[in-house]
Amino acid sequence: MKMIISRILASILLALLVASSAFAEEIRFATQPIPAYAPIFVAKEKKWLDEELAKVGTKPTLKWSSFAAGPPINESFAAGQQDFGFMGDTPAIIGKSAGINTKIIALTSFGSKTLAVVVPTKSAIRSPKDLKGKKVAVVKGSYAHHLLVLVLQKGGLTTNDIEFINLSQADIATAIVNGTIDAAAIWEPLLTKLEIQGAVRVLADGTGLKKGALVIIATNDFVTKHRDQTKAILKAYKRGADYIKANPKEAAQLVAKDVSLAPDLLVKLFAKFDYNPALQAEDIEDLAKVEVFMKNNGIIKSHVNIHTFAEPSLTRESGIK
Repeated sequence: MKMIISRILASILLALLVASSAFAEEIRFATQPIPAYAPIFVAKEKKWLDEELAKVGTKPTLKWSSFAAGPPINESFAAGQQDFGFMGDTPAIIGKSAGINTKIIALTSFGSKTLAVVVPTKSAIRSPKDLKGKKVAVVKGSYAHHLLVLVLQKGGLTTNDIEFINLSQADIATAIVNGTIDAAAIWEPLLTKLEIQGAVRVLADGTGLKKGALVIIATNDFVTKHRDQTKAILKAYKRGADYIKANPKEAAQLVAKDVSLAPDLLVKLFAKFDYNPALQAEDIEDLAKVEVFMKNNGIIKSHVNIHTFAEPSLTRESGIK
């Protein structure tokens, strides 16, 4: 009898150990300090990530890393340093094409007016075709890079028709103010900052060209092993999105430090974004079109099957519509 009881207790202990191993003890987030990802900062500040994770019986350490753009986030994922990342559609697809073992689990936000090709206010450039032979800067591999190519196409041009310059957003701001470049493809909040300064005017934004979708990616390994925690994080993100919609002024005060922007400016920027993270069938079709475009234009070398790369079931299972 004692032996039977011992075996039962051992089995229970083993079951508990297996169950506990289903939860990550540390969850690593790669973010960018921009308003496109404001709901995750709201969720962090409100402790909603902790709350939702506690509901699935876990209390992991949350580790935050901040990056200037999507491409360096890809590098961090390639080095095995992240579990979740927030980036534009283009760098997400580039990372997957390069062999990074991730999947798209939700949108972060979208807004066709949140990214644009801009020129100095007094520039003689009036249409996309006027960019021919001009110095045009962009963060290579960013979702603004994709917009730039679309805008050039609108003018009957390709990147071979311009002097393509790869710069960080910070360097773009300096270069366009100093007049060392003729145009740039940028995103928020730099777009609004430069407009407020009177330094630039919009040549073309994403309207009719690009939805401006940004995505949440996660490693396949994390999602497979920790599906409940993944859904808890998505629920916390949705709570952050709902809070911004209902309380924009309060949300702006809450995350101003996370994005290094004045609350008044943040309130204006919030209005440009739709923060619903639900990943719908039409979003996957849009992503598939982006992938085809990127493959055809040599931005990626290896095909990415968007229908397996994106997993809409996670937002559905999280009750997000």
